Amino acid sequence: MDKNQARREGRLIRHMRVRRKVAGTAAKPRLTIFRSLSNVYCQLIDDESGATVAAASTLTPEIKQQLGNKRGNVKASEAVGTTIAKLAQEKGIKKVCFDRAGYRYHGRVKALADAARKAGLEF
Repeated sequence: MDKNQARREGRLIRHMRVRRKVAGTAAKPRLTIFRSLSNVYCQLIDDESGATVAAASTLTPEIKQQLGNKRGNVKASEAVGTTIAKLAQEKGIKKVCFDRAGYRYHGRVKALADAARKAGLEF
């Protein structure tokens, strides 16, 4: 097992530990994130019905046009957080439970969460 595979497996174990405690409902969906080296993705998920309520990423056309090729940084995460908060408010969602997906609450993850809070979502 190489270093990257061990790191990924560790993250997935941490993610499962968090997922045992965090579940989204229709009234309070789960805001989950995924970050790769070059992009950031987030979704609002209703776990009761197994449906994605809303999604945003750095590959969303508006965000992609705004950021250009620099999409794997803190500024990009803030743009995604603001966008997901606006999409949630359009659907009448004000409260969410945050699922950091096994990532440390630091850097891009924290920037996305703070931007979503600033745009009106309550965690």
